[in-house]
Amino acid sequence: MTSKVWFITGSSKGFGRVWVEAALARGDRVAATARDVSTLKDLVGKYGDAIAAIKLDVNDKRAVEAAVAEAHRRFGRLDVVINNAGYGLFGAIEEISEAEARAQIETNVFGALWVTQAALPIMRKQGSGHIIQISSIGGVNAFPNLGLYHASKWALEGFSQSLAAEVAAFGVHVTLVEPAGFSTDWSGPSSKRANPIEAYEPARETMKARRANVVPGDPEATGPAMLALVDAAEPPLRVFFGDVGLPMIKQEYANRIALWEKWDHIADLAQGSAKNRKAEAA
Repeated sequence: MTSKVWFITGSSKGFGRVWVEAALARGDRVAATARDVSTLKDLVGKYGDAIAAIKLDVNDKRAVEAAVAEAHRRFGRLDVVINNAGYGLFGAIEEISEAEARAQIETNVFGALWVTQAALPIMRKQGSGHIIQISSIGGVNAFPNLGLYHASKWALEGFSQSLAAEVAAFGVHVTLVEPAGFSTDWSGPSSKRANPIEAYEPARETMKARRANVVPGDPEATGPAMLALVDAAEPPLRVFFGDVGLPMIKQEYANRIALWEKWDHIADLAQGSAKNRKAEAA
């Protein structure tokens, strides 16, 4: 198997770190980006020229463009781009400040957009590539106390599905990875929290109780899963990481379909005379 060149954001810890190590361990080369590249010193010492540790804040579009260009100059191509940088913002919609809302969208949506835009000309020219967007179970479902986080992941899902259709003709694949419930610090030090309003405490307690019943997945196990994904000849547009996602979304979509069917008379009403003419013609 030909070795691959990876570009991974958010490489300092969590999933990003796991995937950097998995790629390097099998002989691939990696441009590993992070705001604090000192966290990658041990990997540079171990793998030498196979890893390029690049300091990057994905909120800075020019810095993103420079980082992608540096990775391409260093390794000569880009086979896999993983948009992993991001964070969770906890808070009810009423609690979120303007600054918090803008910062969440800036990192989770625009950060991924800037990296994607910077990588695409390279991938189009080489006629191949795989862009992997790290979404979430929260990109296809929504829960209380995470509204702006969900908004960011639903936005990522939307533009990535459009992107997949746009770039397929160039030999470029797009995959949305949707993790659900892993033992990372996503809900700990890596997250941010809005100033709480007491009225929303019952909703928070309910969500806390629900999370307590979920057995978290092992982040290390996602390394082999990611390798299998990037090696697939025809990778999927969407894939869950973890066994929580599929049963949860089956129920969510069953609920949605039932609701749409229940209120289909409103859809018919909104269609108006055009619907009536269609029925008469039939």
